[in-house]
Parts: sequence; structure tokens; C-alpha cells
Amino acid sequence: MNVTLAVKQYISKMIENSGPGMKVLLMDKETTSIVSVVYTQSEILQKEVYLFERIDSQSRDNMKHLKAICFLRPTKENVEHLIQELRRPKYSVYFIYFSNVISKSEIKALAEADEQEVVAEVQGRSWESSMLSRCTQGLTSVLLALKKCPMIRYQLSSDMSKRLGESVKQIITKEYELFDFRKTEVPPLLLILDRSDDAITPLLNQWTYQAMVHELLGLNNNRIDLSRVPGISKDLREVVLSAENDEFYANNLYLNFGEIGTNIKNLMEDFQKKRPKGQQKLESISDMKAFVDNYPQFKKMSGTVSKHVTVVGELSRLVSERQLMEVSELEQELACQNDHSNAQQSVRRLLQNPRLSELDAVRLVMLYALRYERHSSSILPALMDELSRRGVSERHRRVSVVEYGGKRVRGSDLITPTDAVAITKQFFKGLSGVENVYAQHQPLLHDTLDQLIKGRLKDSQFPYLGASSLRDRPQDIIVFMIGGATYEEALTVYNLNRSTPGVRIVLGGSSIHNTKSFLEEVMSAMSHSGERAPGGSGRHGNRR
Repeated sequence: MNVTLAVKQYISKMIENSGPGMKVLLMDKETTSIVSVVYTQSEILQKEVYLFERIDSQSRDNMKHLKAICFLRPTKENVEHLIQELRRPKYSVYFIYFSNVISKSEIKALAEADEQEVVAEVQGRSWESSMLSRCTQGLTSVLLALKKCPMIRYQLSSDMSKRLGESVKQIITKEYELFDFRKTEVPPLLLILDRSDDAITPLLNQWTYQAMVHELLGLNNNRIDLSRVPGISKDLREVVLSAENDEFYANNLYLNFGEIGTNIKNLMEDFQKKRPKGQQKLESISDMKAFVDNYPQFKKMSGTVSKHVTVVGELSRLVSERQLMEVSELEQELACQNDHSNAQQSVRRLLQNPRLSELDAVRLVMLYALRYERHSSSILPALMDELSRRGVSERHRRVSVVEYGGKRVRGSDLITPTDAVAITKQFFKGLSGVENVYAQHQPLLHDTLDQLIKGRLKDSQFPYLGASSLRDRPQDIIVFMIGGATYEEALTVYNLNRSTPGVRIVLGGSSIHNTKSFLEEVMSAMSHSGERAPGGSGRHGNRR
């Protein structure tokens, strides 16, 4: 309980977050006193802070070679001084930290003043009350439907996780009669996590059926819009994929794309056996599509198979058109390996490929940024220039994925400096023309749940709300991912449920992401939260 040490660590973290290079510490009267109490001048000089200035000083010189770390109390006077500073910036970039809560209106005023876009970071993010309320309502509704009154654990590195947990607990306490279910020997557990702790998973191409459909075609309320598919028939412009009433989909939900193609092929060959005349070989996706088109009665008798042949055919076309085999292999290397020399060469090479889509170019650069954000030889600026030369939209180039889910934000060891994982490429070959590289990546959620089930999940990182804690292995686990979950994480939960008898896990989130929706999430969070520039939003809570 050493307050001086706590403040010193806080200031040290501020300086560290600004990265290498010469810095100026911009303070007000009171924060100057605070810093002087916890740091000697020689100590802070060792952290590359070479200048100390007051925000209210009018005699400061322009020094564009310096980064400014602003440590201020959120008073009206300081906010006004900062607004004037941002309108005529004297330094190259600004990292802004307030000693307490700042209002949304003041954040907005700072954002409007930052016309030259010199602000790299503002400490403190907020969650709109409407979103908090909606998530609380959704979670409590699920708990009531499942007849569960859980203990609650949350991700310590996310204040928003704690706020949601407290909001749910408040409802449970207020409506205690509704939550008065029969007590179980081991209470159920609600685990609240934050998407920004793992920004890698939503950026990866997927190779299992459900996840691949959502990534490449978009799955919204079990519906897929196929209206833009070349040559699509009128009755297949929109199709429904539901495991509840589609046996083939239910059986193939989590299978690899190559296995799905094999299963469709086997199903259609069974049908062909009943038609001795006019048999034809089904060697590829295109053969199957031709078969369906040539047999209208087959389409009528087996609309489900026709639907899946169409979906798999379109997935196959996109894989080929966008060269996703090569793209995905590099994604896996960026996510799972730590070889900067090879990574930067591979990313550069693929960015030179004119067939690479804008989305895939952006995702590769983002994965590189997350993996090597603090590497001394990072080529991120050069990669951003390459995106610009490719004509990638400014909207995508401005996506601040490192600010959203970089090392400074994460509470976990998502990426370690060295990675001793031996990478084994596994190939599933079902149909000629369909060959999928098996995804080596595992979401962070897998490790979190594995540790939870084994009783090793640290209370210091995932504390309980309230004084009680579980002594036994949890049996019923409800996971809620603030900022959205993914189908890759749904596969992780599915596999854990299968491999861990006696444990039942349910996964939910504020949305189910593919890469496109995740980019929207990041842009929304950063534009309203004040994390990247003080113009940001509403999804995230303050980070510790």
C-alpha cells in the first residue's frame, strides 16, 4: 500500500508508452509537484525526458523533434490551455494523461482542436451508458433463461469488464427473488473479458465452415447474402444456414473446408448411384456446380445440398481469387512465430501482389504491427506507405489496432518475445482444387479457459466481484466478450466442452466478428474513446 511507489509506477508507465526518443514532460502546477515528489531529475533523465515545461507557460519554443507527455489535472483551465496547445502544436506528437476523469464534452473539444492530428493517445476511455445497459440486460436475460445465479470474475486490465460485472451484480442483488434458483454444489461462473486483450484472432482468415462463411460471405442472423455471386440463381440469392434445421450444416459446422468439400462430394455421389445413366465425375467444385445446374429435379429434391454446393463454390472462388492460401499462411506465421526478418520480407512481397485485396493487405499490416510493435527494426511506417501506394482507403489506413489492442492495453501475454512453438503445417486434401492450410493459431481464450478449468487462473488478473471465490473446479461457465467474440473462439469452446467432461461453457459477446466488423469496432472505439486521438468513443473503459 505504498502510494508513492504507485504514483511512480504510473508515471513510469506513461513515459514507457510513448516509446523511444527524446521527450518533454508537460505539466501544470500541481502535477509538477507530484512528479518532483516521486522522481529525481537524474532518474527521469534516464528515461529520455530532457525537458520539463508548464502547460500555462507562454514562452515555450517550437521543438518538433520532441514527443510531449502531458500529465495534467482535468481542470477547465488545463483543458483550455491544452486546446490552445493542440491548435498550434509545438511538439511532434502528444501523449495526454489526466490525473482523474475527464468529461466527454471536454474530450470532444480536444478532438476538435486536434486539427493537425498530433495526439497519439489520451488516457481514459469511456463506455456509453446505452451500451452498458444493453449488455447488462442481455447478460441478465441469459442468466435468467439458463436459471443461473453466478459468481462473477472480470478482466482486471479492463475497467469496462469490472463495470459490466458490477452492473450485472447490481441487477442480481436488486432482483434477488428472480435469481433465487436451486443452489448447486459448485456455483456457476460468469467470466467477463475484453476483446482488446486479443486483437489478433478477429484479424485471421478462417478455414472451418461456419467461421469461413462469416469471414468471406458474412453471416447475419443465420442468413447469407449471395446476391452478388456471379451467375447466382434467383432462389439462392439469400440462403439460411442454421444448425437447428440443417443437418448437413450442423454436422459440418466445425469441420475444415477440405473435409466439407469431401462430404458434399460423397453426398452427391450417393445420389448419382441412383441414376445409372449419364453419370459424370465429380472431381472439383465446378463439376459439382455443373451437376446441380444440369439436374433441376436434384435441386428440387435436395435444396439443402444445392445450397451448400453454392456456398462452398463461392468460398472456393474467393479463396482462389484472393489467393487466401498464401495470405493465410503468412497470417499464421505472424500470429504464431517470432521471425522478424522473414516476416517483414513476406509482408512486403505480398503487398506487391496486385491480386491482394485491400482487406487482406490491411489485415497483414495490422498483424505485423501487433506482433512487432516494439521491435527495434520495425518497418511499420514503410508498410503504411505501401498501403497508401496501393490506394488503400484512408479510412482503413487510420485504423489504430495497436492503440486498441497493443501491448500497452493488454493485460495478458498474448505475444511473447520468443515463441518456441514448433509449427507443423497440416493439409486436408478432399477435392482437387481445394487444399486448406490448417490454422495453427489458438485464441487467447483457449489458454484463459484452460487455466480457469484447472484452477490456475490468477485472481490478481481475473479477480472476483465480492469476497467469495470458487474452491472447486467450475462446472457451468458463461463467458462474455466485451467488444465481440469470434467463431474461432466458438470452436475453442466447442472443443473444450468435448474434451472436458463435467464442464459446460457458453460463449457470448456484444457481437460476433469477422475482420470487416472488427475493423468497424476498432474504428468506432478509437474515434469515440479518445484512445488514439481525443475523438473517441464509447466502447472501452479506462485501462489500468
